[in-house]
Amino acid sequence: MKYNELGKTGVLVSELCLGAMTFGGKGYWQAIGQVPQDEVNQIIKTSLDSGINFIDTANAYSEGLSEIMLGKALKTLGVNRPEVFIATKLRIRMGPGANQVGLSRLHIMDSVNDSLQRMNLSHIDLLYIHGVDPITPLEETMRGLEDVVRSGKVRYLGISNHPAWKVMKANDYADKMGWTKFVASQNYYTIASRDIEREIVPMALSEGIGIMPWSPLAGGFLSGKYTRNNQVAGNSRRDAFDFPPINKEKAYYIIDVMAEIGQRQGVSVATVALNWVTKQPGVCSTIIGAKTLEQLKDNISAVDLKLTPEDLQQLNEVSALTPEYPGWMVTRQIQGRWPG
Repeated sequence: MKYNELGKTGVLVSELCLGAMTFGGKGYWQAIGQVPQDEVNQIIKTSLDSGINFIDTANAYSEGLSEIMLGKALKTLGVNRPEVFIATKLRIRMGPGANQVGLSRLHIMDSVNDSLQRMNLSHIDLLYIHGVDPITPLEETMRGLEDVVRSGKVRYLGISNHPAWKVMKANDYADKMGWTKFVASQNYYTIASRDIEREIVPMALSEGIGIMPWSPLAGGFLSGKYTRNNQVAGNSRRDAFDFPPINKEKAYYIIDVMAEIGQRQGVSVATVALNWVTKQPGVCSTIIGAKTLEQLKDNISAVDLKLTPEDLQQLNEVSALTPEYPGWMVTRQIQGRWPG
């Protein structure tokens, strides 16, 4: 297992991050996973034994149950707290109250306290804001985040599912005020959906922000179970929960290429898809989820795959983004501007 620097913090996190969204399966989250506590313990132990030191959850996952199960597992396994880097998130509704949702200072403080209680921890290593709040000013959100950092309850800040301009605006304001800036950006990123390469990846590379891909297998669509001739897997969450959005027609072409490479390399389609994401510029730690130990071990093995330059060229070409303005104009106009 390799370790990469989290932004410009000096903190090292494993190139794979264990995602806890499959833990529990309460309410809305049942379709994603219903892993019980004893299996959660095994999944976390196997992850830590493999060298993974980074675990990602969210307060909303299974309505708080994921955090509770994570905390119980860490205690049961006797995990030395400094050896594991824990991330959680806030923003999604956590109750019926008018203020139990969003990115206000009020909800930030309440959410952090509740998450710490559920996980039985004294601090959160990395706290993400989980999405855009259209009614709360960024200044209010950044002040609320600064408060929980200065309280010692949160060490570092991350942002998820935000456009690049909002990340820049938020960090610019934090810099102006001498407050804590975002060091990580968690985004939907997969070989079948490379949208973040238009604006978010260039921004992150420029600003030294670590990219944390979520759903690198496109919600299971790149697991190898789906092909043009087998469009219903029968045992995948994609059948009942068709998310995240994906251009399936294009994805089938990508799957064909990955299947060919996988056959040549003796690995699964999922392994090829995961390996591709981990090797992309700016990617710090790729989030993997698992409902079984077998699935987890297959995902972990993805980091050992050695794709050839020819393999990478095939994958990059079949999955390339359709040029959009102003990108195609920038590409056109920079020709001849490189020295030598």
